[in-house]
Amino acid sequence: MASIPAEAARAPKKWDITTDVVVVGFGGAGATTAISAAQNGAQVVVLEKNPENHHISNTRMSGGIFHCPFKDGDKKALQDYAQAMFSGENIPWKEEGEIPESSVGLAKLWADLSPTNLDFLQSLDPAFIGGSQPGFNKASFPNFPGAKECKYNAYRATYLKRMKSFNDVSYGRPKEETSSGEAFWQCLATGVKKQGKKIRVLWETPGNQLVKNDRGEVIGVIGLHKGRKVAVRARKAVVLCAGGYEYNKAMRQAFLEGPGVTGWAFYGTTSNTGDGISMGMAAGAGLCKVGKAAARVIVPTLDTCNGMRIGSITPSVGSPHSMVVDNFGKRYEAETKVTDNPSRYFFYKAAVQFDINTLAYPRTPSWMIFDETLRASKPLVALGISVVGFGLTKWSKDNMSAINSGLVLKADTIEELAEKIKNHPDNKKRMVPANLVEEVKKFNKFCDEKKDEEFGRRPVTLGKIEKGPFYAMPLVAGGPNTKGGLLIDDRHRVLTWERKPIPRLYTVGEMASVLKFVYQGGGNLTECLVYGRSVGKEVAGLPNLKA
Repeated sequence: MASIPAEAARAPKKWDITTDVVVVGFGGAGATTAISAAQNGAQVVVLEKNPENHHISNTRMSGGIFHCPFKDGDKKALQDYAQAMFSGENIPWKEEGEIPESSVGLAKLWADLSPTNLDFLQSLDPAFIGGSQPGFNKASFPNFPGAKECKYNAYRATYLKRMKSFNDVSYGRPKEETSSGEAFWQCLATGVKKQGKKIRVLWETPGNQLVKNDRGEVIGVIGLHKGRKVAVRARKAVVLCAGGYEYNKAMRQAFLEGPGVTGWAFYGTTSNTGDGISMGMAAGAGLCKVGKAAARVIVPTLDTCNGMRIGSITPSVGSPHSMVVDNFGKRYEAETKVTDNPSRYFFYKAAVQFDINTLAYPRTPSWMIFDETLRASKPLVALGISVVGFGLTKWSKDNMSAINSGLVLKADTIEELAEKIKNHPDNKKRMVPANLVEEVKKFNKFCDEKKDEEFGRRPVTLGKIEKGPFYAMPLVAGGPNTKGGLLIDDRHRVLTWERKPIPRLYTVGEMASVLKFVYQGGGNLTECLVYGRSVGKEVAGLPNLKA
């Protein structure tokens, strides 16, 4: 992680590179912004911290889902639905809006541009396909204003008419053999290449410090290339697209709910260390809802980076022949809420619940209890996308690698499994074996009756935990990324705490996500496309700064 100075830099005596627009970060937000700026006549330099041959961003690691409402939907309804997702002050029962000062303008841009997201991607590469992804092709929040009339829709990125599953790897394959986030990225990469010399990418050059002139305008960026400073001047603007802060220990501790250092895991890129947020703060930026995250409960693997265990997307939670309990052996929610819309990206709220009587977090970790039937039926994690699909951690198709490593506990009886959980250092001797035995019996009764009397879990997912051996897998709060960060206005200009724009400084993506209230799957890629296009066009049209 680059060391971020405590204040913005003064202009160097000599600039190494001069361009129109400097973009910091080369994920979906940075690529879209660069393409849009170039299409509107600007020369662009992109600073990317990773080497070209190991450029693994959240965009590439994602499921490749992006929103694209149908064009015949009601435009005002779409704006209303977007505003509800972003901030919610147009919902009668909402206490207050998350970003009321900017939600209307942000929602209007979303309504104007999101229905053309597929058109934009196919303009970059006609071979790109927006595949149908059941479960995502509708409004996840049907009770929100405009949800029905806006005709919401989402696609999944692919170059194959028959898409790969989330267990099939696309990374490292030819473009025409890709699906999911890798296909989405390959489309953007094709668009970048189409711009020719208008876009220059400086690999292995993380942004380190913003540069201001005497008028307080941001006029460039100091990057670091293998320890050497590289000063890049921007005639028009700088756009920060450097992602969230998942792998920054100090920021997790400062901003995340619950045990932010060890009680969370994330399954996105380990490059997200909050560099852009730190750079913006050093230049005077305010912050907004920094503790927000797109997260649920996921398995933390035994691999670590920057003081945190690398998580893995865990779609098996809520599968038949499994249930989730707290550290005392008690169920606390319908497990299907972990993976179902709309609750799937808020479930972390349940996981980090603080017990005011014991002054502890009883659900950190939680434990997924399952039997041999589930173990043998499918991988517990996604093998083709996220950390496994991109080689950041390993997981065998039969799940035995996790069991043999000790990550997943194994026992011949539920009683024995409870004792093993109790002796696990993360459980801190809290497990009550009798609780777990009773919960399994009660759960199996619900399965026989096809009705979860306690939490209302979907009946089709009720399968008994009865065939030994039995297993327990830890689950902690986590997901793909954090959402909070720099304070922005409806044009994505970075603001001070007093809500005054920092001249010529913009940001796009997870480090200032618009989805502050709720999150619908695919929203992060969508805001890359919507606001990357709008910001790229705006900064390209700015007059050149005076030297």
